[in-house]
Amino acid sequence: MGKDKLRRFRENKSFANLYETPFSQVHGKDHPLKGLWGMEVFGNNNPITLELGCGKGEYTLALARGDRLQNYIGVDIKGARLWRGAKTALEEKLEHVAFIRTRIELIDSFFAPGEVSAIWITFPDPQPRKENKRLTAPRFLERYLKFLRPGAVIHLKTDNRPLHDYTREIVERRPDFILLQADTDIYRHRKVPDMVLEVKTFYEEMFLREGKPITYLQFSTGLPATGSPAGGPAAPEPVADDDAVPR
Repeated sequence: MGKDKLRRFRENKSFANLYETPFSQVHGKDHPLKGLWGMEVFGNNNPITLELGCGKGEYTLALARGDRLQNYIGVDIKGARLWRGAKTALEEKLEHVAFIRTRIELIDSFFAPGEVSAIWITFPDPQPRKENKRLTAPRFLERYLKFLRPGAVIHLKTDNRPLHDYTREIVERRPDFILLQADTDIYRHRKVPDMVLEVKTFYEEMFLREGKPITYLQFSTGLPATGSPAGGPAAPEPVADDDAVPR
């Protein structure tokens, strides 16, 4: 292991906004902050948005810079990558941002029912040979449902068309999700929310230079009484589909 990575691991332990918990303490057990993230960590009860597999936290940070009325938590297992996101959040005094180092398989140990309003999954590993490891596989969606509030929105942004199609198929056949938007080339059609177009990760920039189309899915756990997905903008009429766009 390189000296720089070791230095980052040591520095991570000093970051007040980075939560690292040993596997043994959350495997089959609740994290001490489960149900308490709002008041104990952020000092408010604002909606919480997660970025799963956040890497350096590029989306977490970008969303947080533009919205201080929600709390943002990036989640990843790679400590050296989280170091960058946590350090930047501290430098920019983004007090409504936190990071968790853990496996996504354990995510339901960290959050209580109804505690999370939205999830972003940006450019995850498509796992072409291991369907069960995809972050939108049914076993992961079941975990998310344990802590998402009614009307919570899940966003998937990827360059991988098979992952996009796979996820859409799963969402459309499940009664506990509503597909809100599907687009297989967001920069060509430009019909997605502004934040989807304006925020670009390192990998997205690389894929765009390679000429790869970027896809997007938005789906919710259902609509609350107000008619708007919790933690997000008013829902479009299901489904806003790029297939209807002239080519």
